[in-house]
Amino acid sequence: MTIHTDLQRTVPSVLDDACRRWPDKAAVVDGDVTLTFTALRDAARSCARGLLAQGYPTGTRFAIWGPNRWEWIVAALAGQLAGMVLVPINTRYKGVEAGDILRRSGSRALFVVSDFLGVDYPAMLADESLPDLDLIVPLDPAGLKQLHERAVRVSDDALDARIADIAADALADILYTSGTTGAPKGVMTTHGQNVAVFMQWSEAVGLNAEDRYLIVNPFFHTFGYKAGWFASLLRGATSYPMAAFDTHEVLARIAEDRISMLPGAPTIFQSLLSHGQLASFDLSSLRCAVTGAATVPVQLVKDMKHVLGFQEVYTAYGLTESTGVVTLCRSGDDFETIANTSGRAMEGVEIRITDADGAALPPGESGEIRVRGFNVMRGYLDNDAATAETITPDGWLKTGDIGVMDARGYLKITDRVKDMYICGGFNCYPAEIEHLLLEHPDIADVAVTGTPDARMGEVGHAWVVPRAGAVVDEAAVIAWARLRMANYKAPRYVSSIDALPRNASGKVQKFLLKKNKENDT
Repeated sequence: MTIHTDLQRTVPSVLDDACRRWPDKAAVVDGDVTLTFTALRDAARSCARGLLAQGYPTGTRFAIWGPNRWEWIVAALAGQLAGMVLVPINTRYKGVEAGDILRRSGSRALFVVSDFLGVDYPAMLADESLPDLDLIVPLDPAGLKQLHERAVRVSDDALDARIADIAADALADILYTSGTTGAPKGVMTTHGQNVAVFMQWSEAVGLNAEDRYLIVNPFFHTFGYKAGWFASLLRGATSYPMAAFDTHEVLARIAEDRISMLPGAPTIFQSLLSHGQLASFDLSSLRCAVTGAATVPVQLVKDMKHVLGFQEVYTAYGLTESTGVVTLCRSGDDFETIANTSGRAMEGVEIRITDADGAALPPGESGEIRVRGFNVMRGYLDNDAATAETITPDGWLKTGDIGVMDARGYLKITDRVKDMYICGGFNCYPAEIEHLLLEHPDIADVAVTGTPDARMGEVGHAWVVPRAGAVVDEAAVIAWARLRMANYKAPRYVSSIDALPRNASGKVQKFLLKKNKENDT
C-alpha cells in the first residue's frame, strides 16, 4: 500500500531521492539565486554538519523566523538532516510572542532574518529571556556561511550516521496554532506523516517536475512549507519563494518566470482578478490553483478558470492538527462541487460528522467534523490535557469545524463551532450567510459575526468590503438579504470597512471585528 510505504520515509530520504531523479534541475529559484537539487542537498548537508558541530543530540528543536526565501529551505532541511525538529515562527509575531514560542519549544538554535519590511527581528528579542537558546544564525548567505565554516569539524560519515538513526516516526516539526482563541499550541507531526500526506496531496493536484511553483503562502504555515517547497521536493517541481504578497509583482512573476502552480487563499485570486492591468500580463503558463475556505464563490472558481486561465482549480480542507490535509477535490469535479465543497477524504483517512455528544450523523446533516487516520498529529507539545480534549481515546480528531457530508462523501465546511451564534433559537452559521452575501453585486469580501441582542439573544453583523468604485448602503444590503435568506439569517447590522483583518494564512480574525463593535458601543 502506497501510504504505508510513504509513512516509512524520512525528509533526508526524500532529499536524496530528488537528487537521484533530478540532479541538475532547478529546485529553488529566488531572484538571482538558483539551486539545483544537488546544490540544495549539498548546502543543506554542509549546514547540517555545522549544526552537529554544536553537539546537538537527535530531537533538539530549532526555530526559523523569517520570510519565504531560499535560505529558509536550506536551514529547514539542514536541521532535519541533523535529526533536529523544526519550529517555524510566524513573521507577524512580535518579540514577546516569538520569545514565548522559543521558550515553550525549548529551541536551542534560531535562524532569524535581520530585517524584513523594515522590522529588526533580533532586536525584538533583546528583552526576552531565552535560557535554552545557544545559537543564533542570521537567515542570509553570511549566516549560512558561518555554519559551512563549522562543518569542517564534522565528517560526512558522521552526518550519514546521524541520518541513518532518524526514524520515520520521529518528530519532523512542531507547528504552533494561530492562537486566536488562546495561547498557541505546538502541533507535533512526524517525517513519515509529512511524506505520506503530501505525496497524496501533490499527486491529487498533479504537481510534477515540469511545474514552476510560485509560493506566496508563508513558509511558517503548512500551506507554504509542506504544500509548498516540501511538496515540490517530493515531485521535482521548481520552487519560486515570494517573501511578501504584492498583486502586481505576482502577475509580473507569472509572466516572467512562466509560473504554472499557484495555490493560495481565495483573497489572493480575488486580488489578481481586480488588478486594473490584468489583461496586460501573459498568464498562459498557469496550470493549477489550489484554494480553500468555508466560503468560495462559484463565480470566483469560474473566473479563475476563464479569466486567469487556470486549467485546474482545486479546493481542499485541512488543519495543522491533520498534518495540513483532510479532503481534496479531484480532477473533473464541476464548478459547484469545487466551490461548495472541499472534496472528499484522502485515502486512509476517515471522516465522521457528529452531534455534540460525538454520535455519528447521517449524510446531509450538519455537525462537528471528526477525522481519524495516519494524518492525525501526535499531540500538542507538553500539553496532555489539550491533547486529550482534542483527540478521543479511539483516535478521532475533533476539528472544531462544522460541516455537512453528502452521499458521495464530499465535505462542505459550514463554519467553526466557536463562530456559530443563535438568533431567536435558530443556529446561524456565518460562513453560510457570507456565501450568500458574496452574491451581492457591490460586495467584494464579507465576514459575519454574532452580536448580542436583548430580544433575539444574538443577531448577525456583516462586515463588508465594497467592490472597487461601489458604495455599500446598510439598509439596502439588509433588505437585499431578507429577500434571499431566512429572516433569522439576515444580518441586522452592516458595516463597510476597507479590508477584513486576516492572519498570515488568510483566515479572518473575527475576534478583532467583535472588538471593534465593542469599542463602538
